[in-house]
Amino acid sequence: MDLNLNEEQRLIVDSAAEFLAAHSASERVRSVTAQAGGWDESLWRGLAELGWCGIHTPEAQGGLGLGVVELALLQEQLGRRLACVPYFDGVALAATALAALAGQPQADAALQLLATGEQHFALALPEADALPDAQATPQGDGWRLTGRWPQVGSASVAQQLLLPALQTDGEWALFLVPADAPGLTRTAQPAVDATRLHGLVTAEQVALTATQRIAHGQTLQALLAHTRCVAAMALAAEQVGVAQQALDLSLAYTLERQQFEKPVASFQAVKHRVGQMLVAVETARSAVYGAACLADTRPSPDALLRAAAHAVSEATEAALYCTRESIQLHGGVGFTWEYDPHLFFRRAQASSQRLAPLRWWREQVARQLLDAAA
Repeated sequence: MDLNLNEEQRLIVDSAAEFLAAHSASERVRSVTAQAGGWDESLWRGLAELGWCGIHTPEAQGGLGLGVVELALLQEQLGRRLACVPYFDGVALAATALAALAGQPQADAALQLLATGEQHFALALPEADALPDAQATPQGDGWRLTGRWPQVGSASVAQQLLLPALQTDGEWALFLVPADAPGLTRTAQPAVDATRLHGLVTAEQVALTATQRIAHGQTLQALLAHTRCVAAMALAAEQVGVAQQALDLSLAYTLERQQFEKPVASFQAVKHRVGQMLVAVETARSAVYGAACLADTRPSPDALLRAAAHAVSEATEAALYCTRESIQLHGGVGFTWEYDPHLFFRRAQASSQRLAPLRWWREQVARQLLDAAA
């Protein structure tokens, strides 16, 4: 498998790095997280104008029609700058799920709104191996939805919500619900990472039409499993960006910091620690790019899950390791509010629990291998 980027992909990386360096620098991130809304609306408009909101949405639905590799490349740069936008929740999660339903009028209309950045979407992806804490009851020609969905990413800024629920026959169903639907409430939930938004969504006898149920049954479960894997690769790419920036911050600081009239970076012990960080970053990047390349070949669900598990494991461990090392290499100022390492440490810690913890991914791979051996 050739993991070298082609000319178009290199252009995506370079343009994303340049744009985000100018519009999502540390000062801007700190300013946005201190505001009431907690997200950068002007940055989102910039992303939408560049077409990034439709990066892997089919062209027929208004997107660029690219693949998971290009999504991962953007996610890496967004993670590197801790961009305060609902990109992961809207594009990596919601758009991935909706793209699997392309051809349905409701899904196509939603994808077009999402691809242009005109509206924000949020998917309440259930916890791994857990049932939705929500019920959908038939009511005339439509449905009544009641339940709760905790820790929904970007729920507070979404205009449309994708909410899974259990039908009375025990089947899963997915509903496309306007955020302002009567009976639906959203409550912001605090998080360790202030650059992310999370919310509790509750529904109390929300009336829905028949067409708002956009998927159900085995089709839906397969869709959610696929979405979890693709989104995990995107999140892993973001973790690579976090790890890379932690490394860059450490290099810059140790080259500037003087001890015994020499830069700290010239000491062998510091060189070794920075070298280990670099190995972790490059190993994780290879795993993520490899997984994304495989995802674009439409592999079997088992192969996709194994690739996602590999990418998540390598990238999460790299991000956690590099952000911890960055704090240590910054010395006494490493844990202070004025310096940036703690911002990346918070993102790495919070993202390590998104979608599913590492033990769950490794357990799925172990089950596959044991079942194959049996």
